[in-house]
Amino acid sequence: MSKRWVLKDAADDSTVQQLSAALNISPILSALLAHRGITSFDEAKYFFRPNELHLHDPFLMKDMEKAINRIEQAIANREKVMIYGDYDVDGTTAVALTYSFFSKLYDQLAYYIPDRYKEGYGISNQGIDYAAENGFTVVIALDCGIKSVDKIAYANTRGVDFIICDHHLPGDELPAAVAILDPKRQDCDYPYKELSGCGIGFKLIQAYAEKNDLPFEDVAEYLDLVAISIACDIVHITGENRVLAHLGTQKINTNPCIGVKMLMEVAGKTKDYTISDVVFLLGPRINAAGRIDDARHAVELLIACHEDAAREKGDMINIRNTERKGHDLQITEEALSVIDNNAALIARKSTVVFNENWHKGVIGIVASRLTEKYYRPTVVLTRSNGHVAGSARSVLGYDLYEALCGCSDLLIQFGGHKYAAGLTMKPENVPAFMEKFEEVVSTTITDDLLVQQITIDAELELKDIDSKFYRILTQFSPFGPENMSPVFISKNVYVSGNAGLVGGNHVKMFIMQPGSAAFSCIAFNHAEYLPLLKNNVPFDVCYTIEENIWRDQRTIQLNIKGIRFK
Repeated sequence: MSKRWVLKDAADDSTVQQLSAALNISPILSALLAHRGITSFDEAKYFFRPNELHLHDPFLMKDMEKAINRIEQAIANREKVMIYGDYDVDGTTAVALTYSFFSKLYDQLAYYIPDRYKEGYGISNQGIDYAAENGFTVVIALDCGIKSVDKIAYANTRGVDFIICDHHLPGDELPAAVAILDPKRQDCDYPYKELSGCGIGFKLIQAYAEKNDLPFEDVAEYLDLVAISIACDIVHITGENRVLAHLGTQKINTNPCIGVKMLMEVAGKTKDYTISDVVFLLGPRINAAGRIDDARHAVELLIACHEDAAREKGDMINIRNTERKGHDLQITEEALSVIDNNAALIARKSTVVFNENWHKGVIGIVASRLTEKYYRPTVVLTRSNGHVAGSARSVLGYDLYEALCGCSDLLIQFGGHKYAAGLTMKPENVPAFMEKFEEVVSTTITDDLLVQQITIDAELELKDIDSKFYRILTQFSPFGPENMSPVFISKNVYVSGNAGLVGGNHVKMFIMQPGSAAFSCIAFNHAEYLPLLKNNVPFDVCYTIEENIWRDQRTIQLNIKGIRFK
């Protein structure tokens, strides 16, 4: 599929010149800073040197005082406290963080993860009943609860107090909980709105530590879990999240908790983790526990205190991840065949596919793969507990959540973000939903959004890529949404030597411009260009710059995102 190459507008020239002079860096690097809203030496220093002093006061969050008071009251009265969280990476890391912190201070504590298939997402009546019947009077709910108005009302009738720690958008009515920590509340003045669910849990334990004169180190030991949640929940890596991600990846690479260390071992990479590595190596394994088996296994791994127990859990989760891959590939092939063999479906501006036998645990992954193939808003549906459950993914610039709002009359429930959502409907509504979703998308999406875009930060001459340039560029990390690794374009480059294939579909080559050194390149999934890559034929490339580590040798490598011939 061809992609649009879009060069960002030039940054303000006077800002670029001022930053270059103040920081002694190239104008291209200054322009990258300006594009990120950084216009002064002090702002650049803050950006390049994130540290714990940049974290916001947790008591700026609405209801934090109420939450801490209720927890302190529970501890003083020896009440039983339950830590409740969702079954995905954000939820399980949030539960592990909060449980681990408080279990060092208090022993009347347990955790609860709802069953993905029997209870579904969020706070369940079954979970509330379990709390009430087992004497829990306080539940700290993480990464869920902001829309659980009816469930919290039910909990109140059963004498169970809820403290909600969520980062999703609230509905029109807030639940009647003891405290609701959610920066997206309209009445919350917390200065950063994009925390992950585990990030909200971190602010809770940070607040408790501050009020009870505990050292920051008691909180900082869980920053690896926060970084994993930030990476895998695809939240913005700006502001406070960037500070947390920076500190958390440092911990992953220097002193990870036992459970994370075991995950790294079974993933086959034990050092030099980036946010991208976390997303592709650690996240799927944590998720696999809840997708294929029971998410409690992921929490048990992440709270483990002994290596032997952690290694056993890590090995088991790795097996579940292998099973998950098998389901994922099989269902993706089946879904693609449904579309590829139907001209009417190919012509649509949305994808909705349904098979009652597909494994619910992997439909989100399949939705992402279908979106990559057809690049349009996508919903994958399967049967679950007498209903039809779905996972939805969007394309850059299109608000999926709003599209689902337009279909809400056909849904039992739905929730999520602009680019990813979950939904449930009655089986008889599936045909009508397929048509209604296509109608909503086709009338609200523009044609340009249906063509994948490569956003290019700047044009760069290959001769300008040197060790100083790369060293400063790495300080823009950790990379992720709203702080993506910069993409450069270099024009009229040539192949040096011979280009070849690796891994069946990836091009490995060296490129150069007149007067430059030859740079090693990897172009994933670009095999169709190989016959065109001749020594004397100029072409343009867009790419990110990365470090390739092979047998402890580190070299600069260009990761090619696009190739364009004249």
